[in-house]
Amino acid sequence: MLSFVHVLFVAYQFPPVGGAGVQRVTKLVRYLPVYGITPLVLTVSNPSVPVRDESLLRDVPPGIRVERVRTLEPAYAVKRALGKGVDEIEPRAFTRALRLTSRVASGLLFPDPQVLWLPAAVRAIAKLSRDNPRIGAAVITAPPFSQLLLAPWIRKTLGVPVIVDYRDEWETTLRAGHERPAGETAARLARWLERRIVGRVDAVTTATQEFRAALLDRVPEVDSGRVHFLPNGWDAADLPRQFGQPPHDRFRIAYAGTVMRLTSLRQVVSALRILHAERPELAACVELVVYGRIAPSEAAVFRGAERLGVQLRGYIDHRLVLSELTRSHLNLCVLDEVEGADRIYPGKVFELMALKRRTLVIAPEGALTRLARDNEMGDVVSPPDPREIARVLERHVRAWQAGEYQARVEPTYVNRYERKALAGELAAIVRRVAAHPESTDSSARAEGAAPQPHAFA
Repeated sequence: MLSFVHVLFVAYQFPPVGGAGVQRVTKLVRYLPVYGITPLVLTVSNPSVPVRDESLLRDVPPGIRVERVRTLEPAYAVKRALGKGVDEIEPRAFTRALRLTSRVASGLLFPDPQVLWLPAAVRAIAKLSRDNPRIGAAVITAPPFSQLLLAPWIRKTLGVPVIVDYRDEWETTLRAGHERPAGETAARLARWLERRIVGRVDAVTTATQEFRAALLDRVPEVDSGRVHFLPNGWDAADLPRQFGQPPHDRFRIAYAGTVMRLTSLRQVVSALRILHAERPELAACVELVVYGRIAPSEAAVFRGAERLGVQLRGYIDHRLVLSELTRSHLNLCVLDEVEGADRIYPGKVFELMALKRRTLVIAPEGALTRLARDNEMGDVVSPPDPREIARVLERHVRAWQAGEYQARVEPTYVNRYERKALAGELAAIVRRVAAHPESTDSSARAEGAAPQPHAFA
């Protein structure tokens, strides 16, 4: 019989916050009890985020304690107004002063504005530890990276081991992934803080093997046996019971996810422009449906794009968007050419695998392109190039017009990424550090040196 271990999760992004970032921690909290791990969740009651998805609350098991505390951040609409670019607002003195205020505030609120919830988080953690003296470990999931500042305090005050769960890389996210990238000074400070914090925690999990290798290079203080590959995944409970059918009168391409610098669709839209200019009769039957929030930095990409058959549907709830993706002939998975893109893959890629719908992967050569090829998900365009994308789309559309198109694929290693099994992997790490917080035994080292993600059958 399993002995139950109580684990504190520190997670700013938690339902009803919407978006891709919330899926990882939510699914771990949902399935860890299967393995004898009882989660307690500390999160924010008034998150300053662009989207909410109430449907995700269904994934939080009844009986799980979720402690919500207030952050001092302004509402997201205020942050967005302060952060608007020159081309989005009139260059009046007042708005220029607001932008200057925003830049100063961004410099002070390091590593991110979510640092403003840490005072309330510290008080809440102290209360949770008094109410639950059986807490055996803590998991801090990032981003936001400001939460990692809690790791030394938790270790010292609560006397429990700490696991840092990385969804994204710290320095790379600061430089390229955010809507407003940080400068060199902030990146250097992040690198220094990361070494100070991560080098002293009991375990680290990373979303890709490439990310794991880069972390070990950046933080030589951390033992390789403490750094584990824990990918994102897909949940059978989220898949539609009945798959839809693509339309017969047009070729539908679909993209789901936030569109920002890292996941820009500028090359795809440029490819559609090429098709309309050079193959207008073919392009007339193509549509691109985008489900997700468009970051302000990417809004210009879509000006006039409705004439190219582009439809912007905005954010829709998670399960509904998966159903919509079954109604396309071709789905997209995209990373733009930004620093660090070769070490990551969007979390949505695993759900695209599980849907078994043909996917066009457009990304720099790296983790995502290897994953796509080894799972035979469909065509890969690397590096992202609009003319090559246009050629691939033309080939797909002509096959569809000829009645020879096959939208279904059979990814090779799809079962490797099932959410319940991944929760079991984290449960094993939790039990190891809870029992031996200072050890890095041979079994831990073996797990840390796991093969590439696509090598799992």
